[in-house]
Order: sequence, then structure tokens, then C-alpha cells
Amino acid sequence: MSPLFRTALALASAAVLLSACASIPREESIAGLRLIGEQRIALKYAFEGTTVGGLSGIDYDAASHSWVMESDDRSEINPARFYRATLSYDSAAFSGVTLNSVHFFTQPDGSRYPNLAHAKLERGDQVADIETIRVDPQDGSLWYGSEGNRKVGLHPFVRHADRDGKYLATLPTPAMFKVSQAEIGSRNNMSFEGLSFASDGKSLWLGMEAALYQDGPLATPEHGSVVRITRLDRAGTVLGQYAYPLDAVASRPAPGREADNGVSEILAVNDHQVLVVERAGVENADGIYTNHVRVYEMETQGATDIASIPALAGAAYVPARKRLLLDLERIGLARVDNIEGISWGPRLANGRRSLVMISDDNFNAQQVTQILAFEVL
Repeated sequence: MSPLFRTALALASAAVLLSACASIPREESIAGLRLIGEQRIALKYAFEGTTVGGLSGIDYDAASHSWVMESDDRSEINPARFYRATLSYDSAAFSGVTLNSVHFFTQPDGSRYPNLAHAKLERGDQVADIETIRVDPQDGSLWYGSEGNRKVGLHPFVRHADRDGKYLATLPTPAMFKVSQAEIGSRNNMSFEGLSFASDGKSLWLGMEAALYQDGPLATPEHGSVVRITRLDRAGTVLGQYAYPLDAVASRPAPGREADNGVSEILAVNDHQVLVVERAGVENADGIYTNHVRVYEMETQGATDIASIPALAGAAYVPARKRLLLDLERIGLARVDNIEGISWGPRLANGRRSLVMISDDNFNAQQVTQILAFEVL
């Protein structure tokens, strides 16, 4: 093979990956989403020596025509991992899910991530709480985000891995997201929840689940909140940061029980719009949660770049606008579970794009792992 032909082939392959993985075409907009169907994975399904569950991130790998789905198991059941799977659907039906392989993420020294009981924090071990995963549109490698652990001083992080999960690099992220013993920075278990490549494939969007301490209180049934959604280049340079306004919690918990609302995933639409999944959990008297899940389209044009504003509480800024695209409680599902992953899929035979969502069952018998396929209108 000549060097010229090899270069042309590499460029063509990269273009296929970019068009299939990164986002929809640059200025194409979304009118709506039509549910094609639903599939579920059984509770604590056994696969290749692991227990499947906690699937909190999903993305489509165009090069292998497969899907990657990561578990947010903090290496307590099995080491931090992701699965490769095949989803069988067309515009008429969603007929099945097949798991193909399991892969384990590694730390910089090549070891698998430990659980908290076995971590040696003094030597730099991380306890991964992986909440989001993306396939790199340039080469098919993987990027993933972890929420860290504020209780033991572990910062949230974004890391780059090869196709099998082997560590390649850590993406520098703004210092404002670090955890602290004081009430500043990221709240525990409410930090890096969303990740998406931008439409150019050269930069990434990073979404917080909830407000930083200095940005204001969490959402309640009485009032909403605000989270930061940041665009960074591959070296970690901040290209822009915007305030996304969260809804108030959609219903009230039983007395003495919990309720929250936060961003559970993001997905770039084009250069200035991002899909945002708002997922609320409301606890009843029996300790069972009802989930309210809505997908919004966030518009960054006209919003203030807040990267240089250290605290949003009391500050003057223009938040991003948002438009309700889908309310999962209004599309005829038997139940709406804890949706935490969203991804573009391959184009359907009619030329329209597909989109897939996945829920995190928390390895809990009161929940389900549901995978939803949609046609993009």
C-alpha cells in the first residue's frame, strides 16, 4: 500500500468515525424523538465472570458497529469496567440486546481500579465512580468521567483510555470542580456526570450533575438550581462555560424522605446546542423512588461565558436557554427508571438518525436496566 493511499484511507476512516459518533450535522436541528422500543437487561445478569448493572453511560462505536456501556460499580462487585454490546433495532422495532465482551479500566500504573477498602490513597490510587463514557470520533479510543469521592478527598476526573480501557492520559479540568473539606467546589456524588464530544470532534463538553457549593443550593420541589456545563479542548483549555438552569423537582417526597433533580448526561447536537438529560428521583414512604426524566435542548448562543465567575450565587449573568424536547413520562412507557446515559446511534434505513438511552439500576431489585431506542425527527 502506498503512503499516499494509506493516508487517504486513514482520513476516510476518521471521517466515518466523526460523522457517526460525534453529533448530528453541524446545523441540523431536532424536531422531536419518536420511541421505537424498549429492551431490558435482567437484574444482576451474570456475564463473563461479572455482574451486569449500574449502567450509567452508553455510546456508539461506529468502527465496530457496537455499543460501549460502562458500569458505575465502584469496584465493589467487580473492578471498574465497561461492556461492548450489539443493539438490534430498526425504525419499526427494538428486538434485542446482546453483550459481546467485558473490559476493565486501568489506572496509570496498569492496575485495575480498587474499591475503597483496598485503595492505597497515599500512593495515588483512585476509587473510580464512572458515570459517563464516550468513543473518540478520531480514533475510537475512550474517554470517561468519574465523580471522585469528596468524603475521602478524591477529586472528580476525566480520563482517556484505549479501546480496551487501558489508561492513556488524564484531561486537566478546572480547579473549581475539585473537592474540599470546606463547602466549596463539588458536592459528594454530584460532579462529573455528563460528557460529550462537540460537533467538531476536537473538543468536549463536560456536565456537572448539580450546583457547586458556591453556585447556590440544590434543586427542591420549591425551586430549581443551576449547573455548569463546560467546553474544553483536548488539552484541557476551557473554551467556554455556561450556566444551565435546572427545573425544580417535579413532585414531593414522603415526609422525611429524599428528592433531587440533576443533570445525568449531555449530548452535543451541533456547535452551539447540547441535549441535557434532567433526572429527578423522589422517594416515597417505602423508600422506593419515582423517576422524572426530561430531555432538554440547551442553547448556548446569547448565554454568558461564566468560566471566570468563581461563584454564581448573587452574580449577574445570562443562563443558557433551554427547550423541552421529550418528557419520558408522556410516551407510554410502563415505567421510567433512572436514565443516566444517552447516545447518538447509526442512521436508520429511512435516513433519519437514531438515539439510545440507558438506565442505571443501582443493582437494586426495585429498579430495572432499560434501554430505549428512538428515531430522531
